[in-house]
Amino acid sequence: MSVFTGWRAALRIARRDAMRFKGRSALVVAMIAVPVVGVTALDVTYNSVSPTTAEQLTAEMGAADAFFSDAEIGPIEQLPTGDQYEQVDENAPLDENAPPIDMSTTFPKGSRAISIQSVPASITTEYGIADTDINEFRTSDELARGRIELVRGEFPHGKNELAATEPFLKSTGLHVGSETTVRNFGMKYRITGVVEEPDSLNTKALYADPGAVIAPWQARADHDKKVLPPNARTKDWLVKGPEGVGVTWPDVMAANKSGVVVTSRQLVLDPPPDSEVPLARKGVEPYENSSEGEANAPLITVIAMAVLEIVLLAGPAFAVGARRSRRQLGLLGTCGGDRRHVRAVVLGGGLVLGSIGAVTGVVVGLVATTVFRPMIESWAGRRFGSLTLDPMEMLLIAVIGLVTGLLAAFAPAIVASRQSVLESLTGRRGVRRSSRVMPVLGSCVLAIGCAVAIYGGTSGNSSLVAGGSVTAELGLLACIPVIVGFLGRLGRGLPLSPRLALRDAARNRGRTAPAVAAVMAAVAGSVAIATYMSSAKAESEFDYSPTLTQGTVVLSVSSFDTEKAIQLPQARAAVERSMPVTGGHADFRRVWAGSDCDVYYNDDEKSCGSLELVRPPGKERVCPLTGQGAKQLAARLSSDEHRKLMRSPACLAGEASGVFNTGENGSIVVADKDVLSTYVKLDDPAAAEALAAGTPVLLNEVFAKDGEATIKAAHRYSKEDKKNWKLHPGKARTTTDKLKVYVAPAKYAATPGINMILPRQTAERLGLHTAESGSVYSVAHTPTDAEQQQAFGAIEQAGGGAWVQSESGPDGRVDAMLLILTLFAGMVTLGAAAITTGLAKADAEADLNTLSAVGAPPSVRRKLSGFQCVVVALTGVVLGTLAGLVPAVALRLVDLRLALQEMRLEPTESAYTPIELPWATLALLVVGVPLLAGLLAAALTRSRLALARRAG
Repeated sequence: MSVFTGWRAALRIARRDAMRFKGRSALVVAMIAVPVVGVTALDVTYNSVSPTTAEQLTAEMGAADAFFSDAEIGPIEQLPTGDQYEQVDENAPLDENAPPIDMSTTFPKGSRAISIQSVPASITTEYGIADTDINEFRTSDELARGRIELVRGEFPHGKNELAATEPFLKSTGLHVGSETTVRNFGMKYRITGVVEEPDSLNTKALYADPGAVIAPWQARADHDKKVLPPNARTKDWLVKGPEGVGVTWPDVMAANKSGVVVTSRQLVLDPPPDSEVPLARKGVEPYENSSEGEANAPLITVIAMAVLEIVLLAGPAFAVGARRSRRQLGLLGTCGGDRRHVRAVVLGGGLVLGSIGAVTGVVVGLVATTVFRPMIESWAGRRFGSLTLDPMEMLLIAVIGLVTGLLAAFAPAIVASRQSVLESLTGRRGVRRSSRVMPVLGSCVLAIGCAVAIYGGTSGNSSLVAGGSVTAELGLLACIPVIVGFLGRLGRGLPLSPRLALRDAARNRGRTAPAVAAVMAAVAGSVAIATYMSSAKAESEFDYSPTLTQGTVVLSVSSFDTEKAIQLPQARAAVERSMPVTGGHADFRRVWAGSDCDVYYNDDEKSCGSLELVRPPGKERVCPLTGQGAKQLAARLSSDEHRKLMRSPACLAGEASGVFNTGENGSIVVADKDVLSTYVKLDDPAAAEALAAGTPVLLNEVFAKDGEATIKAAHRYSKEDKKNWKLHPGKARTTTDKLKVYVAPAKYAATPGINMILPRQTAERLGLHTAESGSVYSVAHTPTDAEQQQAFGAIEQAGGGAWVQSESGPDGRVDAMLLILTLFAGMVTLGAAAITTGLAKADAEADLNTLSAVGAPPSVRRKLSGFQCVVVALTGVVLGTLAGLVPAVALRLVDLRLALQEMRLEPTESAYTPIELPWATLALLVVGVPLLAGLLAAALTRSRLALARRAG
């Protein structure tokens, strides 16, 4: 008989068996399909959200053929891509006062063009006042399609209409039909429609036709000196070349002679040979995009673990199915079938159900991506150029699903083929001793897998990371029967139901181990991703440089208009009404020597004074990551050593935010003890007493020597500063004063914007000038857009001249992603626990019937089912957490290797690559999921005995 004939019969039996037990078959298909759905959706999303070169060009230049922009450096030479260019004559002086280029003269003959020019402006909103960019761009023109698209409403037409992006409308409370005023020159506009930039959906901006904003604003400024002229940016152009010709390389070279950079669609897609490109002949090469390979290690690891997850999720279902069909398989033996035929029938089930699950998963993945496309695009911040499907990748994913279905059925097929015909027909399970070799082998494989994954991480080999992670999980899988057997010993002192559940799990390891493995597989992938993301979040938080202390806002007045300080009380009242402030305000003053440089500075550096906090000499006071020998030092540093140096007072001394309008090199602020508690968060009575006694508080110890700090002041006065010139005529004088200071602990060196708090009486004693500059407030939360706009509006109503700055902190998108991942992991784990426990319970129905037959009350049956589910879920979650940490740690080691390479090239670049556990996710998985799974299992278990037909 042909081999194919035997397989044909096995497949026919498997197909009929699948149709007969539709519930179990649907369960297996679901377990195979769910991971395939995820991989398919990930593949399609990744391909769709990653723009092709043609799509990138459309996002930049719309339907035009080229993008023209002024290089502002005179005649240039460029590469065909337009991303690199150089001045033809590097020694030619730049004329900053030269008139802008008439770019229309550089366009090819017979071409058509539209301009793009933006200007920052202050506009009225539903809540108050906001700052934004207004782009003069004819959005209704066909050349704009692809760069700007209409979402709803109408494009603006005429001089009093605007279009807005959706994020702008959400942040300002405006809508289509609303009116807004450009406060800079008082002109009103009506919002006619909502537009979007397909490659940047989060942009907050307004759009107007050319000549609708900048020209009337400039005209108003020409006639009213109180109106400042618009600070418009350089005008760019979208150019449509002659029909059928486009913008050619000779056109680009001609434009380069006038100093215009051109990005031509046809040249980017089909560049000329290097022999025709002068800049290429000099050896200049285009920038390489290295971002494509960055996701290789995580992506390969995720796919490898997804494949293993499919196998382990579907395995219990095939095992239970094989045991439930053992009588049928026994009959196959009585008809002359041997072990080979029994294996073929079980494997045929894997082939049939694996094929259905793989195809279903791919189709559902495509449908899910299409349905959730708007949400995915919103999350990614850009539209798909198109829904990109790679047929070969779709086929590969389906084949992977099919093969993993076969692999999931392989172990149950081996076990089923080893059962004797008599055991199969009578329903007896037989007794088999657990293998003593398997746990030892599993422990060795686990150790080898961990070592390979860690080595792959340190060497940057993504294949070794993926292979090692899967190998470690397989080694842990081999140890599960021993671990489950050990659980039985833990139930001696427990009540009846949990004791029975633990002993039942240990006695029936054949059904408990696959269920635990399935839960472990579901948890491992989620824990790996959550740990990696949590670690990346900790890294981004470390790299983030705040401009203010977290939980504070700063109200400041302009240092250029000294009269605005008079309106500070009204501005404070506006802030206190509009923002979530807690407590009172802490006032500060700016300090300077000589004439105020903010008012009297001109091209002559001697026109005003200067103030400096002097750093004492000594190598220990200089940041070793800058200057000579920095790269040699960086080559010897570990990540932790480099992190400590980056956060040392010497390396923090050069950082200043400029929020407090402080001195050149010292960040000196005149204030009292309120700033210590409100902004610095230094609650030390000794520091407050020092300020009250006239002793400065030094936050960065690098400026102190023997408890003293040195302030150097150049008292230079401008003749335009008539008041002070009369008091201080003659030559400038320079003073150097050593002051006893209170030196704060080293951690306060990281306080943004301040190195020294100087008492007012001490500043006046040193001959320095001070003026009210603003106030600091503590806030309950980061002010929302509405609160900030309301505050700006209230300040303007009070007279203006002041502004509020707040600290938003690092990007919070990772927090939202971690929350979504935690919920997803919980649902997957809960589903896997419920399904596998349900399968195990179905396999143990005879034991439950025996329990009822010996007089156990119905509550015991429910409690037993609940605790069985808890045992499976908790054991699987704990093992899955351990298995998931292996790839997470290995992937972070890959990141560490890359970070160290960058740090050794640029020593001031951070190499900090922490491994941060997602404790909230782990707590939900370890505590919440098993508890919820147990409660659901207990609630859904029937209390009464179900009638069963005896075999035979």
